[in-house]
Amino acid sequence: MRRNTYKEDEILEEPFDFKHLLRASVYIKKHAGKMILAMVLSGLGGITMLFAPMIMRRALDVAIPEKNTTQLYLLVLLLFGAYLASVIFTTLRSRIMVKVSQNIIYDIRGDIFRHLQKLPFQYYDDRPHGKILIRVVNYVNSVSDMLSNGLINVVLEILNLIFIVIFMLLVDIKLSLVVLAGVPFLMIFMFWIKQKQRKAWQSVSNKNSNLNAYLQENIVGARITQIFAREDENAEIFRELSGRCQKAWMKAVSYSTLVWPGIDTISVLVRAAIFLFGLIIFGQGNESLGTIVAISSYAARFWQPIMNLGNIFNNFINNIAYLERIFETMDEPVIVTDAEDAVPMKDLREGNAKDHGQVVFDHVSFSYEKGKEVLHDVSFTVNPGESIALVGPTGAGKSTIVSLISRFYNLDSGRILIDGQDISKVTLESLRSQMGIMLQDSFIFSGTIADNIRYGKLDATDEEIRGAADTVCAGEFISRMKNGYDTEVKERGSLLSQGQKQLISFARTLLSDPAILVLDEATSSIDVQTEKALQKGLNAMLQGRTSFIIAHRLSTIIGCDKIMYIDNGGIVEAGTHEELLAKKGAYYKLYTAQMEDLASA
Repeated sequence: MRRNTYKEDEILEEPFDFKHLLRASVYIKKHAGKMILAMVLSGLGGITMLFAPMIMRRALDVAIPEKNTTQLYLLVLLLFGAYLASVIFTTLRSRIMVKVSQNIIYDIRGDIFRHLQKLPFQYYDDRPHGKILIRVVNYVNSVSDMLSNGLINVVLEILNLIFIVIFMLLVDIKLSLVVLAGVPFLMIFMFWIKQKQRKAWQSVSNKNSNLNAYLQENIVGARITQIFAREDENAEIFRELSGRCQKAWMKAVSYSTLVWPGIDTISVLVRAAIFLFGLIIFGQGNESLGTIVAISSYAARFWQPIMNLGNIFNNFINNIAYLERIFETMDEPVIVTDAEDAVPMKDLREGNAKDHGQVVFDHVSFSYEKGKEVLHDVSFTVNPGESIALVGPTGAGKSTIVSLISRFYNLDSGRILIDGQDISKVTLESLRSQMGIMLQDSFIFSGTIADNIRYGKLDATDEEIRGAADTVCAGEFISRMKNGYDTEVKERGSLLSQGQKQLISFARTLLSDPAILVLDEATSSIDVQTEKALQKGLNAMLQGRTSFIIAHRLSTIIGCDKIMYIDNGGIVEAGTHEELLAKKGAYYKLYTAQMEDLASA
């Protein structure tokens, strides 16, 4: 069922659930050593800088009043050394964590991509592809920083806060209590602002996801947009979605920009209280100017880790929701998978081909949606080497039958046997590697023409590639191209005609040397003249192979060994072309209607 479209927000406002973080620990454990080293380096850098106010206190209270130039120079060198050490430790930590973060991205993205490769076709039919992409790219990028730097920063900021309080108390207990008195006010402010921030940034993510989904859809459908002159309407929809992104962003930023001024206001008031309280005590001769300056410096540092922890917590809330979306994708059930006791299917191409390739449907029923059967109790047998044509109205189940032979879906009931082996009991790789499937919409990958043909057999030689192309009449148009087989084709074969893409796909299928061949409207995009030339190649492909052919042009399937008319969830009639015409049933009506249309054209 479709989760949503570009018009609907994904629901990302989830409670802070640590189970997702615990599940993600598998990606953290692999880099635990480097992360601990980075934490130690960062801690050393932070502690080093905490000595700076003490050095300044010594300079103000001792070196300057006593006019001890040597001591003052030494204190300046110590202060410079503290800053230099902090920079070195922080730089090393940053370099380590950049690598860790990228490794985590690599691991998560690899896992989610491998899982996406196994998901059933229906998963992609039910979702905007743009919203799948944003999970693999944007969400993974976001959570990687949380899993690496985020966890370390939580520990470091807490330790930093503890050390600041300890150093303050070592300098002066009473003035430290003045600083701590501002904490309740800060907590009230942070609790209020963080709730606003969380919802605002989640809204930004939702709107960006919608925009991404619509953009991806329109890039793929750019030709249709121009064919129907929909540019203005689509631009208006995009403008509206982009405007929602802008509005959500501005609202989120408006809350974010309130954080620092709010904290800074509390910090200024606390530091003012320090000077006021300190001057009263100082006036009584109880404190030094160096002490007040040192406490004021620590007070300025005190608020930063608290603000950082608030930001980290807010980031965690958002990214836990992203983690849930990532794991939701990883948890999508791989419905069609190898059974626990699955065995490799025997090679149907070994020995005498005439003895291999029998296909049996044994009381097969199937439905895409529960309660809506597409096939009901279908049974038939195809002998090795026979060519079977499937005809019938749209939606009758022709493509479903050939999809079930390759086990792209699981049956509701019944069995499909190939040479006596139940295909649900063999490994998918061993089954599909012996199938050759040609679809109406032939997909062409970015790369050379040779690479696209070689996709069917990765170790194929150049001679084998040319031989396959010549057999299916593709070699002629390929040789006329500037770089021949090395010609680069763009995404989805945009520089090729539909017929050329189909011929390349034929060559790819032939090169894989399938034992069972499926042609699903495979010649629909090829002109009649090319189809006649291609027929010789097709006959060579069909020779000795069990084949299933779905074709709109009935003239192309007249010579098949058997024709099955599919309708109402089953086989209405079956036989040779002549036998079915003699019955004057459903096939006869379809064939004569098509011949009349051709005659009147």
